[in-house]
Amino acid sequence: MIIVMKPGSKDSEIEEISGILENAGLGIHISRGIERTIIGVIGDKRLLRDIPLELMQGVDKLVPIMESYKLAGKTFKPEPSIIDVGGVKIGGRELVMIAGPCAVEGPDQIMEAAKAVSRSGAQFLRGGAFKPRTSPYSFQGLEEEGLKMLKEASNATGLQIVTEVISERSVEIASRYVDMFQIGARNSQNFHLLREVGRSGKPVLFKRGSATTIDEWLNAAEYIMSEGNYNVVLCERGIRTFETATRNTLDISSIPVVKSKSHLPVIVDPSHAAGRAQYILPLSRAAIAAGADGLIIEVHPCPRCALSDAAQQLDPAAYDALCKDIGKIAEIVGREFRYGA
Repeated sequence: MIIVMKPGSKDSEIEEISGILENAGLGIHISRGIERTIIGVIGDKRLLRDIPLELMQGVDKLVPIMESYKLAGKTFKPEPSIIDVGGVKIGGRELVMIAGPCAVEGPDQIMEAAKAVSRSGAQFLRGGAFKPRTSPYSFQGLEEEGLKMLKEASNATGLQIVTEVISERSVEIASRYVDMFQIGARNSQNFHLLREVGRSGKPVLFKRGSATTIDEWLNAAEYIMSEGNYNVVLCERGIRTFETATRNTLDISSIPVVKSKSHLPVIVDPSHAAGRAQYILPLSRAAIAAGADGLIIEVHPCPRCALSDAAQQLDPAAYDALCKDIGKIAEIVGREFRYGA
């Protein structure tokens, strides 16, 4: 349920209602819009059956919520959220670019990648330190040593760091080095891990699972937000279909659908959707045209030498050309992208 306050309602009226809800054992989420304030009620509304909230000062109306994802849905917060990560805002007018190699392989590799993507206008450096792979014999990442290398590259370039966490232990370690956690597709419904990153309070880049519906994706995001962490950015990275020409099928339609259901920003990962470098540029164009708030793209100084996902990583020159192209698309759709350092 949400409580819609009247235009111009007083802070004292909002505080009184909030106190009643908290005394009843219910959670609250207050969203202050330009004209109205909305109080989201989290919990069993039957606890309020003897309290005439609709008659209280400043209350306009009570509205039931049908969706199970209350915090992630637009009913609680009709205005789009802008997530601030170290001063970089995701979800506003300016597009956000996250780029870097699939995995951190060594200090020279990650430093070269960081400097290259920074020159092209990226605001975030991505790189896997913990690598959950299909085969147990594949490269599994450098773990904390990789995180230290990411931090050194960040210090040298000013880029924010995004990296995947896969367990409670990796959350604890990574929190000392990174600016934003990534939850990968394999863990999109690992609810214990989602609660853990929710309790961390650190911003989360939350990828859609390969066989996850949009409603399941938003319900999973609710696990993070239910722990009090509202700094969630959704990431569409393709879903599994019968098609084998690409690694996954990029669900472009998910961008407008999610934006109709949720206030959370949405970025797109064309690298994992395509699985092949040659398709990344057209998929990136389509994503921005469809309303994505940014892109996360795999970039390696020498893709053919990569220890993981070599076929889907761009070299710095190809990434630079992509960024120039995205700047043109951004202008057409009323967004901004600042190419170059």
